[in-house]
Amino acid sequence: MHRSFLPSLTLLAALFAGNLIPGALARGIYQEPQDFLAETFGHQVPRPNVLWLTGEKRKQASKLLGHEPSFLRLRYWANEHKSAWILNETGKTEPITVGLVIADGKIRQLKVLVFRESRGSEVRHEFFTRPFRDARLDGNGRLDRPIDGISGATLSVRALTRLARLALYLDQQRPRHDAP
Repeated sequence: MHRSFLPSLTLLAALFAGNLIPGALARGIYQEPQDFLAETFGHQVPRPNVLWLTGEKRKQASKLLGHEPSFLRLRYWANEHKSAWILNETGKTEPITVGLVIADGKIRQLKVLVFRESRGSEVRHEFFTRPFRDARLDGNGRLDRPIDGISGATLSVRALTRLARLALYLDQQRPRHDAP
């Protein structure tokens, strides 16, 4: 008779353990990339464009990321007012997918779309991404403002900062005749 309780107890224990392990809830898809683009551009999502990272662009991207980019080309979406970039950067061991919107040389939005790390997911919250809003690149390839870290999320914070710098640079490099 007590055997009938075993599956229920096992399920209850698994759910309880999942709530006690921080990494179990940290990972997740917070917004699908296509939904991010629809939110950014409304019903008029532009066709994707491609920016090739060769020569000087590749060198500068390496400098901004602190490592050689793993990609040779990047897709981005742009209209006459803004560009959107969906980029990945490794936090500690796993990629973090971030959507960035750039307009007038400033970050208009930075949003964590997919977080795969076991720690550091606090960077997905608006209280953390807000300081990126209106940030620009200074003459040395750094953001023009400090971005505060979050205890326990240092590597995730650094990854998002690198992506912010890269997106601002890439937006400067894209041809301006993308818009229809």
